[in-house]
Order: sequence, then C-alpha cells, then structure tokens
Amino acid sequence: MAKLVIVESPTKAKTISRFLSGDFVIKASMGHVRDLPASASEIPAKYKGEPWSRVGVNVEADFEPLYVVPDKKRKVINELKEALKKADELILATDEDREGESIGWHLSEVLKPKLPVRRMVFHEITREAIEQALNETRDIDLNLVRAQETRRILDRLVGYTVSPLLWRKIAPKLSAGRVQSVAVRLLVLRERERRAFVPGYFWDLKAYLNKRPDKAAHRFEATLVSVGSKRVATGRDFDETTGKIAAGKDVLLLDQQEAEALAARLLKGQWTVRELEEKDAVRSPYAPFTTSTLQQEANRKLGLAARETMRIAQNLYENGYITYMRTDSVHLSDQAINAARRRIRDLYGAEYLSPQPRRYQTKTANAQEAHEAIRPAGDQMLPADSLPLEGREKALYDLIWKRTVASQMANARLKLTTATIEVDDALFRATGRTVLFPGFFRAYVEGSDDPEAQLESQEQPLPSLAVGEEVDCRDLEAVGHETKPPARYTEATLVKALEAEGIGRPSTYATIIDTIQERGYVFKQRKELVPTFVAFAVTALMEKHFEDLVDLKFTANMEQQLDDIAAGQADYLNYLREFYLGSDGLENQVKTREAAIDPRSASTVELGNLNAEIRIGQYGPYVAREDNGDRLTVGLPGDMPPADITDALIDQLLHKKNEGPRTLGVEPESGLPVLVKTGPFGPYVQLGEDDPDSKKKPKRASLLKGMSPDAISLDKALALLSLPRTLGDHPESGKPVKAGVGRFGPYVVCDGVFANLKHDDVLTVELDRAVELLAEKANGGGRRRGATKSVIKELGDHPEGGAIQVLSGRYGPYVNWGKINATLPKDARPEEVTLEQALALLAAKQTKQAKPKTKGRKKA
Repeated sequence: MAKLVIVESPTKAKTISRFLSGDFVIKASMGHVRDLPASASEIPAKYKGEPWSRVGVNVEADFEPLYVVPDKKRKVINELKEALKKADELILATDEDREGESIGWHLSEVLKPKLPVRRMVFHEITREAIEQALNETRDIDLNLVRAQETRRILDRLVGYTVSPLLWRKIAPKLSAGRVQSVAVRLLVLRERERRAFVPGYFWDLKAYLNKRPDKAAHRFEATLVSVGSKRVATGRDFDETTGKIAAGKDVLLLDQQEAEALAARLLKGQWTVRELEEKDAVRSPYAPFTTSTLQQEANRKLGLAARETMRIAQNLYENGYITYMRTDSVHLSDQAINAARRRIRDLYGAEYLSPQPRRYQTKTANAQEAHEAIRPAGDQMLPADSLPLEGREKALYDLIWKRTVASQMANARLKLTTATIEVDDALFRATGRTVLFPGFFRAYVEGSDDPEAQLESQEQPLPSLAVGEEVDCRDLEAVGHETKPPARYTEATLVKALEAEGIGRPSTYATIIDTIQERGYVFKQRKELVPTFVAFAVTALMEKHFEDLVDLKFTANMEQQLDDIAAGQADYLNYLREFYLGSDGLENQVKTREAAIDPRSASTVELGNLNAEIRIGQYGPYVAREDNGDRLTVGLPGDMPPADITDALIDQLLHKKNEGPRTLGVEPESGLPVLVKTGPFGPYVQLGEDDPDSKKKPKRASLLKGMSPDAISLDKALALLSLPRTLGDHPESGKPVKAGVGRFGPYVVCDGVFANLKHDDVLTVELDRAVELLAEKANGGGRRRGATKSVIKELGDHPEGGAIQVLSGRYGPYVNWGKINATLPKDARPEEVTLEQALALLAAKQTKQAKPKTKGRKKA
C-alpha cells in the first residue's frame, strides 16, 4: 500500500512528487480544511440556539472553539478520505510554522486516521531536504497548535465583542481587530503629527566651485554652514508645532533678501580651503532576508505590495526555488554559506569573499517561525538568469539571490572627505565619497525609505585639495527651503515599525496591511498609507475607552504570551480567562463602558483649527457647517487625507454642491444627458436626470482612481458608463471575458473567476492580458505574468515564424502560437497532436477572430 503525503497546495504537491518514489501519493488540502464559522449559515443546526454560536467560541466551556468544514472544502475532504483508504501511513507535510502545524492537526482531526501518522517538516523543497525530512519525522506539536488556536480565538473574541459596539456608536459595518486596530492607530498618530505640523522657512547658499587650474575637470559644490561664527539654521532647528526656531537654538535664520545680499557680497571674496578631513569608512553587508526585510526591500525596489511579495515568494518556495518564506531568522545553513562562497569566487574572484564565513544573529524581539533566512534553495546558489523564471518572479528571486550572496562578501571600503571653505566671515562645507573597494556593493546595495537619499555605493568624489589652497567660485545661489512634515508610512516602513514594536509576526504583516485597506480604514496615495476619517473616529474611541487594545506595549505582550504558549511555557486557558473574563476582562469592559459612549461624540472627528464639524454618517464621512442659521453639509471624498483638509477646501466642496451637477454632453443612442455628480462615496457620472416619480435609478459609474471630476471628458464618461464591457471570448473555454468595476475595484471576469486589475486600465485592458490575469488567479497565484508555462508538447515553427506549442490550461489543453490560442477538440489527445492539425486549428481561430462583430442594443 501507499504512503499518503498531504501538503497545502497543488504546486507544492507537484514539486515534492519529483523527489518521492511511486510508494508515495501526494495530495493537497488546498489550505485550511476547517475554521470557526464565517457566517450564521455555517453554524450546525444543533448549535444555532446557543448564545455563543455566533462567535463560534463557547467561553463558558473553557473557550471551546466550534470548528466547521465549509461547503467548498467537503469535496477535498472526501477525496483525501478515499486516498487514505488505500494508504498504510499518513504523512502530514504542511508548512513548518504555527499555521502549517495547525493545518496538519485539523487534517488529522477531520480524517480520523486509524493508521500511523507522522509529521514531516522542511524549509526548502529539494531532494536532500525532502529525504532528510522523511528520516526525521515527529509527532504534531500541540504547543504550536494551541498557540495558533489561541491567536484565532483572541482575534474572534476581540472582533465579535468590540465591532458591534462600533456599529452602534459610529457607523454600520465597522470592525475592530486585535492587531489591525494597533496598525491603524500607528497611521492615525502619524497623520495627527502631520496635521499639527507647521512648516518653517529658511534660506542658505550653494556655492559652485572649481579647483585651479583645470576648472572644467575639477568642479564641486559646497553649502553655507556659518556666518560670523554663527551656525546657519537648517531644518532640524525648527519646532514642528510652531514653524519657528526651537527654544534654546542659537542659529542664524536667513530670509530670501538676506541670503541674496550675502551671496552678492561673498561672490567677490577670496575662497580658500581652511580645513580638510579625510577618513576611511567600512560598510558591512546586510543580513539575509527575513519575511519583513524582504517585504520592505521588495516594496522599495520592485514596488510590490506586501501581499504580492508573499504571493510570489510562496510560488517560488513551492516550486523549489527558495527556502520557506515566513521566517524572522537571519541564520544561514552551512550548505547555503558554502554555496554562496563558491558562487562569489566564481563570479567575482576570491578577493570579494569575506575572510571568514559570516554568521548572523537574529535581533528581532521574540523571533520564531522557521529556523533559516529566506535564500535560494539547494546547494548551487543559481543566479536568476540560469533559471526558467521571468517577470516579477525573476525579479524577486534575483533580489533574494543578491542579498544572500552579498551576505558572504567582503566589506566595502570608502574614503569620506570633508572640506571647509572660507570666504570673508563665512564658512562653506563640501563633502565627498569615494569607493576604494566595492566589496559586497558589487552584488547588492540596500534601498532607502527616503527617495532623496543617495545610495551608499554612489561615488561623489572631491578633487584633490590642500589646506590654504585657493579655489574659484563660479556661481553662488541663494536656495530657499521649507521644512517637511513627518513622512507617512509606506508598506515598507509600516512593516518595519510593526516588527520593531513586536506587533504581529512574519505570517501576519501582509494580511494586516490588506485588511486595514479592505475595511476602509486606510487608502493608498502613491506609496503612502493614509488613514481615513473613519480610522480617526474609531481610533479616538478605542484610545478613550479601550486603551489597552490599541496600546503598542500591550499588544506586543500579547504576542509574547502566544510565543510562550508555543514554547510550552504558558497555559493558553489561563491567558484566555485573564484576557476575556473577570472584572478587568474584555467582556466586562464592553458591558460597563458602552453606556458612557455618546454616539454623537464618537462619530465626530476632532481635528482642531477647522471652522466646521466632520462626522461619520451612514454613508461615510461628511462635513457640516453653520451658515446664517442654516446647517450646510457635504460628503467628503474617500481619498481625502485628514491632515490636508482646510477651511478653503471645505468652501470648495460646499460651493460645488450648491452649483449642482455638471453636464458633459449627450449620450448619442439615448439622447440622455451625461452628468458629473458628487455623492457620499465620491464623484461619479450619471446617464440622465433623477426622476423622483420613478423607482428605476439612472445608470451611474464612479470615477476611477486618479480621475478628476473637473477634467473628465464626455468620451471617458461614456466609457465608464459602458462598463462592464466584453473583451472577447476566452481562447480555451469560448466563454465571454469581461472587464468592469466592482466593490473592490477594477476587475476582469470569465465564468465566475474574477481577477483584480491592479496595474492595468479597465477601460483599455485587452483580451490577451485579461486571459493572462485570469490564469494567474485560477492557479491560486501559481502562474503569474511572465512565469513559466506548462508545455505539453513542442510542435515546431509556424510557416510565418514563431514556435507552436501544446499547453495545459484551466479549461484543458490548447494550441498556442504567439497571441493566438485554439482549444483542442474534446476527443483529441494533446500528446498526439501533429503540426498539421495545430496549423488547421490556428487558421480556423484566426478566421473566427477576423470576422467583424455586430453591435446589438440591450433591451430596456
């Protein structure tokens, strides 16, 4: 009989099957097979009358969770049970972290095997790792399972206890979360700082200098630092709340007129090198990637969101290209260190190796999860160009490869030079940087969260200078500056902050960021994460009445408690009782404090310095103002940053509302006017006027992100109103592919499969791109743009050039030539298809696509 091996995904199962013999049957559970009820419909009939069933946790019975198998998982469970009947041993090979341990335990509980069960763990999918894992199996670690279960129960109790209070006090459909509320508070605190910020203004001088006698070849710049022995003010000298020089700072503050007058005087003076300082500096390579540092760098360098980074990384791991991607360890195995050092010697030479192997120590508080950093799998350390990867998969793998290799390279050596230039009573400073030996810079330089910062590997040399040497000033420019408010968080800096505070874990960062956006607490403005007015209201309520739940240290301590449970050093039941029950428990806090929370006060956003009131209503935030005894109100756009709202902006919004809708033109077929209007959820276009006597509402379409209601044209408006639009028939199924805009933004859809349009324009996306995105989604993210395709057979070249292949698709095998795809007949065996048959199928498809499509009018 066979040994049944269960993993989470088909991709992982396929990769592992390359290394196991015919005695093994590998099946996928498709993630978790059971969970707490997601809705009332999932609650079993015998529990529906229980008061705790809605929460899914029986608090009175020692916090016993109610686990249910969702309908969509029943088919998977039945298939696994059938496979188990033919096996003599069950091997649970789910991921090695708490989540994977929990999936393995749930599988064991649901399948109820009456045969030996072993737990198999590995952090990379290579032959050596799989064979070693088979020889070192163990039992399920119930401490890890308890830790994951406790986290799940905590999240459910917080969400289901506090969220209904938010509905009653602020607005419907709001939610609170054990970690999400803390993340939102971090963003709100930063936005409050930006709102309280008052800019300061100062001027200085920039000198453009030449070394004599070769003026063209030895140009450099210097900045004014002092006049008359008094330091010139810079941005760090200002008080952020007043825009003035901070108390106790004795500096010279120049305005434009003074700076220009000083420039005119100094330009006539004699410029001499007064001091010269040179020092050598050493830069050491960075530690290999953890989950958080990978997410940060992928965001900085590749522009990837945390969720996208993890999706691509998981695909790379499951296909055997990298080690496990959820980890906060920076440790590298001896195998990895040796592979990296061999690759460095081959590519760069022995002089680029560090003298001794570098071994990094994890510094993150409460580090846990997997026991090795994220690195290329195996013992070859293959560069990206030598692997069948393309697009974002190749880019992310290349980032991981470079970081890993660089970690074993020699230090970079720099020469830093500072020259002080004197003219009359003023001093200027020039700085230079020269790379003496690039070391690990050859492979990798870490990105910066400051877009204006120079990378360390960039050279900026000064000419050879000597004390007492005269230099020429060819120009002297007065430069004005304005101090900047604290920068908003990006995904990279938020992950960094959460990790530094000990909030969340590697497996949760991407989910946290996704959740706070999906629930309307945060929106993206370029790369910035901006909290909404709703986030302000909810955070203020939580701070005032449930301070612990949004306190950074309290939340970090909760993570420590979970770590202690995972290590077997704490009792989960005692902790749950302490957190939820008793006079200080969450349950009693909500009951006793709810009466003191005034809904009107809770739904009012306090910003200060505003001649209006901002409130959260049933349809979102709005502003209200008293004007001659009248109460004027207008909805606030969902993408308006709270730090940026002013009385002038409110005046504009009220004025636009009073003006009424703007007519763009007439829709040709119906003759109805096309209007631009503003509603509670932002600007939109509408076909036809509102008819109070009709129950049928005019067709409407929200403006897309980045569209301005003042600049939208009639053509664009008509294009929005035409959504969803049909792009064509799917090349494999023949079913229509459509593009439209829904609750979660633009999408493409075919046969019930939806794929979000994150980087493509819903108004211009074409069929081929839509098919590609749908393939990615259908494969659970396994196939991505530019990823390797599953080729069944190579048929040869088309007479017009280009390869013809038989490929596997979601709807079955098909023939591909360039951008033409033709589905195989149902009775055709893909491995037996000939070149002649393929040419006939492709020709028929080309003929079909060439036929003009007739436009029909929809029935009213």
